[in-house]
Amino acid sequence: MADETPKPEKRKKVAVPEPSPEKEEPKAALTAHQIREAKKAQLVEWAEERGLSAEGKVDELRKRLLARIEKETKAEKPPEEAAPPKAEKKPARRERKLAAKPKKKPEKEEAEEEPEYVAKAKPTLDPRLERLLSLRAAKTAARPKFRRQEWFRYRRLGDKWRRPDGGQSKLRRRFGYRWNVPSIGYRGPREVRGLHPSGFQEVLVHNVRQLDGLDPKKQAVRVAHAVGTRKRELIEQACDDKGLRVLNRMVTE
Repeated sequence: MADETPKPEKRKKVAVPEPSPEKEEPKAALTAHQIREAKKAQLVEWAEERGLSAEGKVDELRKRLLARIEKETKAEKPPEEAAPPKAEKKPARRERKLAAKPKKKPEKEEAEEEPEYVAKAKPTLDPRLERLLSLRAAKTAARPKFRRQEWFRYRRLGDKWRRPDGGQSKLRRRFGYRWNVPSIGYRGPREVRGLHPSGFQEVLVHNVRQLDGLDPKKQAVRVAHAVGTRKRELIEQACDDKGLRVLNRMVTE
């Protein structure tokens, strides 16, 4: 009999124990920068993870994810705690501080009252002179600016009027394409020449004695420029006493 070889025993199949389900790792929070830089495949994956629709273009997916991120961040924010009320300062300390501080002196501007407005004196004119003054003002406004020849070419000439003397000067010969030159008809009425725009006749004054005999209804005073401050004050005071108007009164702050 041939030697019988022992057959290997069959091992029973043992069920492999299933691995215990591990806890799912928390999803990393997405940022707006990551969503803008990601491609479509990644956007679709993120949308499916969060239960959003994965259909549509890339811009639509990004809008959905950004909206979901905003909702999550708003939900995660804890409610702001109300700030505790500030403790009221003790009135005793405040009173001490006020007592220690010296009282401020009232400012000079508040103490000084603004001077009352005084209307300027007006001359007594007849209706004819008033009409001529208004006519002179209208002619002055319409009068052109008289400039010398070649004023626009050379700066050294200035723009004052000088009579042209050139033999071939078109301005001297009054050619139509040249500008106007002084001629008859530009001046104002003869009776109101030299009068102040208000209608007063100007009188130049150097001292107080020259104020005698002036008519405050027709004449006004103009103090000469060479008069000093002390004498000017005397002249202005004398004019106020006599009711005369000073056209160039001294400015005081």
